[in-house]
Amino acid sequence: MSQRAQPAGSVLVPHVIESTPSIVASKLREAIVLGELAPGSQLVEMQLAAQLGVSRGPLREAMQRLVQEGLLRSERNRGLFVVELDDDDVRDLYVVRKAIDQAAASLILSKDVAAAVKRLKPILTEMNDAAKRGDRMALSTADMQFHEAFVEASGSPRLIRMARTFLTETRLCITTLGQTYGSLTRVATEHAAILRALKDGNEAKLMAAIQAHMDDALDRLVGSR
Repeated sequence: MSQRAQPAGSVLVPHVIESTPSIVASKLREAIVLGELAPGSQLVEMQLAAQLGVSRGPLREAMQRLVQEGLLRSERNRGLFVVELDDDDVRDLYVVRKAIDQAAASLILSKDVAAAVKRLKPILTEMNDAAKRGDRMALSTADMQFHEAFVEASGSPRLIRMARTFLTETRLCITTLGQTYGSLTRVATEHAAILRALKDGNEAKLMAAIQAHMDDALDRLVGSR
């Protein structure tokens, strides 16, 4: 017996609805990344629930998600605090980020390189435009988009999940230490080298470009302190 396709708008077609805890987690994550919730600051449930217009249940679930992501830390009998990343944390973060990007690179080279390049090129254009304008925030946003798209091109769900978590931590680093972001043109040039090596299908050059970019980013964030 053949199955008939469900018409558009059918009640049988599932609709993805974001849960309240997920929405709250996104808002808190953004506030942390943008520095609206400062590193080391304590989260006060009653105050946040009122500001966000939610009950404490969804708020607590959202905050626990951010604890798992490493953006909040829990202190027994004291509460939850926004993390403060020290130099060792930043070094460890970049060890993991390099491993993720290089693993993604290997997978991309074994799949559809052209599709990955096509997706990354307009993001690199945004980076170059932001660098020319001297727009650090726009460059930082495009930077994170580039790496997220790069890892997504690997097709690995687990790498993608890990990358998103660590990219959020990276954005927190850049926001907190924004003055050490360095030459904007240089940042765009490093990503251009990654894209060029990917387009050429040269694995050795691609791995070296990722290594150089991560080392330079780490030096900008830690070496200047």
